[in-house]
Amino acid sequence: MRHHASKTLALAALLLPLAASAHTGVDGGMHHGFVTGFMHPLTGADHLAAMVTVGLWSALAARRAWPDLLWAPLAFAGMLLVGALMGLAGVQLPAVEPMIAASLLVLGLLVATRIHLPAAVAAAVVGVFAIFHGVAHGHELASEQGAALTLAGMVGATVLLHLAGIGLGWALRHANAWLPRLAGAAVVALGATLLSQAV
Repeated sequence: MRHHASKTLALAALLLPLAASAHTGVDGGMHHGFVTGFMHPLTGADHLAAMVTVGLWSALAARRAWPDLLWAPLAFAGMLLVGALMGLAGVQLPAVEPMIAASLLVLGLLVATRIHLPAAVAAAVVGVFAIFHGVAHGHELASEQGAALTLAGMVGATVLLHLAGIGLGWALRHANAWLPRLAGAAVVALGATLLSQAV
């Protein structure tokens, strides 16, 4: 039990101090190549939290391991890529930063409540938010060389963060109810902080 609590508290401690590093400009716009793309989601609080939380919620809410664990993570990774391609093409969406912050609020609440949604609904919810995450990245990459490799790195990191969230969520499935609630509350707090900065 203490081991699970330590994991959850470590996650919260990792996320909250990064709140000052809002999404845009975390790496100063220096996107180039696979390694930089891979590292970008790991250094931005919003993306790190969103990607881990998608996996965390999937594991906590799944009624069975297969295929319930995969719908939301696959939807997020796929729509992140779609959004990034939209951003590269110059597509503009309103309220990108507030929507990214809102994604953390919603995902944190889903973790805290462990709500099980039908597969299509779960995929749609995370997919919509993933588009905004992706568009933000695509706009940053629009003037950079090596955008394809950078995108590949970001998608690779996204998948690994989803897997990390799934592993954490699976470990917490049978823990005391307050542990997932604490993790969800930490993500909600991060989302609220970022939303206050974005508006």
